[in-house]
Amino acid sequence: MSGAAEGQYVTFGLGDEVFAAPVGLVREILTYQAPSRIPNGPAYLLGLTDVRGRGVPTADLRIRLGMTPVEPTLNTRILVLDIPLEDRVLSLGLVADRVFEVAAFTTDQIEPSPDLGVKWRSDYISGVVRRSDGFVVLIDLARLLSTTDAVSLSSMSDIDQAA
Repeated sequence: MSGAAEGQYVTFGLGDEVFAAPVGLVREILTYQAPSRIPNGPAYLLGLTDVRGRGVPTADLRIRLGMTPVEPTLNTRILVLDIPLEDRVLSLGLVADRVFEVAAFTTDQIEPSPDLGVKWRSDYISGVVRRSDGFVVLIDLARLLSTTDAVSLSSMSDIDQAA
């Protein structure tokens, strides 16, 4: 069960699915604003969001996970995350349909990610938590962003810093 640890998680929704990211990675949660487009970026990259004067690459997690994109609503939020990579910390905005709460999960609640019956590639999942209303998928953000993705997202952030 690598990557999943006891602790607090921010839970957020994409469609009917509930995901969670470690609260320690979440810098802030913003009301949705349309990011400034970047030409020739990956399909899931919406552009740059101004976060306190810095351009933060912002991704549509729905597209990255192979889900159908939707129009933003009043509940749509951008989670600004600081994701530790091998040689640096990547600041990234992730668009979520809605943010629910901060929830505490203990190690014995976290089950290993299933190999079958899940719509997403299981290597993006560090574990699942069973709740009375369904499952919460603990997403492994560093693995979700392959090295190539992280390099291209980081370079876009660097371009904005130089501008």
